Amino acid sequence: MSGWGFVHEKLDIKFLILYVMARVTEPVPFEDVLELSMCDDGFGYFDFSDCLAELVSTEHVLLQDGLYTITEKGERNSAICESSLAYPVRVRADKKIREFNERLRRRSLVRASVTPRENGTFTVSLSFSDDVANLMSLEMMVPQKEQAEALCRRFEKSPAEVYGTLIANLLYEKK
Repeated sequence: MSGWGFVHEKLDIKFLILYVMARVTEPVPFEDVLELSMCDDGFGYFDFSDCLAELVSTEHVLLQDGLYTITEKGERNSAICESSLAYPVRVRADKKIREFNERLRRRSLVRASVTPRENGTFTVSLSFSDDVANLMSLEMMVPQKEQAEALCRRFEKSPAEVYGTLIANLLYEKK
């Protein structure tokens, strides 16, 4: 086991992983489970990996298509055991999970895709929503795949800026 911290034993590591998995809003890859679970200095990567693999083998966590989700069995055990996690660990985990879920929520509101056309050009589809409705949907023809992918990356990086610029250009006449 690693150094200082509250979580040292395998059972405590498993409780922490289940605690995290019960609170993420969608299936996540290994790296995200690791990032969210590493909120205590009492254990390391290899301890974490072993415990996650054991949770999969005992069907507390499901691994499908490279993504992890908690099972009903895992949720039941997490609810029973979460109070055994040290309070500072839960607070740190909750903060990480809250920030992570917010990133997932924001990412789900922005869509950008590239579709090839028969004539060799590409259609770029961009959409931006808020919690209530779709704010913008836009499709453009682009001659090169690299340009299409660059448009998607730029839009995903700051959709509100693109939306605001478009609204400003459509509402206000230039002199």
